[in-house]
Amino acid sequence: MFTPDRLLYALDLFGTVVFAISGLLQARRLQLDVFGMLVLAAVTAIGGGTIRDLVLGVPVFWVRQPEYLWSIVLTCLAALPLLRIVSRHWGFWLLLRADALGLATFTTIGASKALALGAPAIVAISMGVLTGVGGGVIRDVFAREIPMVLRKEVYATACIAGAAAFVLLQTATGHTPLAMLAGFALTLLVRLAALRWNWHLPALGRAPSGPE
Repeated sequence: MFTPDRLLYALDLFGTVVFAISGLLQARRLQLDVFGMLVLAAVTAIGGGTIRDLVLGVPVFWVRQPEYLWSIVLTCLAALPLLRIVSRHWGFWLLLRADALGLATFTTIGASKALALGAPAIVAISMGVLTGVGGGVIRDVFAREIPMVLRKEVYATACIAGAAAFVLLQTATGHTPLAMLAGFALTLLVRLAALRWNWHLPALGRAPSGPE
């Protein structure tokens, strides 16, 4: 029977694979060696969830469930031959879409796990955002780029919308699959719409210079 726990587990593995691919695509852009690709794939895939579990004070998920690490290794082995034929332009296009899928998946996972542990709604939403953006932040820092969450990108905003939708529906209906689907779909749609129509948050201008 496909229970909410199994749904959560399946989504978590899916997000791990997708974020590992986004890490590989970033490593491909930087022309890293095989070990560098593996490291970037791993920190992207499990970084956000690791930070979330440490903040919530629970055992880090991949320590007790090494299949997450194996899924990263297998993803790298399967994807590496394909990366050689992906051009830089299409690699960046795929990177942003893979990142959007991972973002939507992990945002929902993070909010769900926090809510299941009895966290208040605002904490659950925050954990959803942290899980969603954490791996990408580490990936971009390792790549010596400004993380997308700190740019004008509609990125964390998509996480907030999706996590809030999940928490509201889960609290109101108790129907976990429906709430997870809504949170996932809203996060993904907002992020993809931002990429398609070039949505940006307003940026602060330069501070006025003082008298010379």
